[in-house]
Amino acid sequence: MVTFAENRKARFNYEILETFEAGLVLSGPEVKSIKNGRMNLAGCYINIHDGELYLIGASIAPYQPKNQPADYDPARSRKLLLHKKEIMSLLGKIQQKGLTLVPLKVYNKGRRIKLEFAIVRGKKKYDKRAVISKRESKRNIERSLKIEN
Repeated sequence: MVTFAENRKARFNYEILETFEAGLVLSGPEVKSIKNGRMNLAGCYINIHDGELYLIGASIAPYQPKNQPADYDPARSRKLLLHKKEIMSLLGKIQQKGLTLVPLKVYNKGRRIKLEFAIVRGKKKYDKRAVISKRESKRNIERSLKIEN
């Protein structure tokens, strides 16, 4: 399993409650471009429209920039493939206040390209500060132990 793109800021900005896996509807050149690592998940989200999920704001650079179709849009919304029961359960879960769907990473599973996304709740500023201070104190402890040895 190779990870093609990852949304690193999602784990810092959000509290991840539950993760899911979905397929993506892509064209051939988009698949080639993703396999070359030319996808960006920063700032994108998942929206439910007419009982279907769409990935909005993800950018996939053209595979061959000089040979791309005239109507190619790198930031177009892409449909996610899930079972109807999964979509209905997600709809029920995100009705709660403050919950949203955020993509975490894009990877391959066999020959298919999958998207891992999560139901998340936004962290407050003081939660982020606590995480940073805990990480820094852990680093300082590791440094002091390393110097003593």
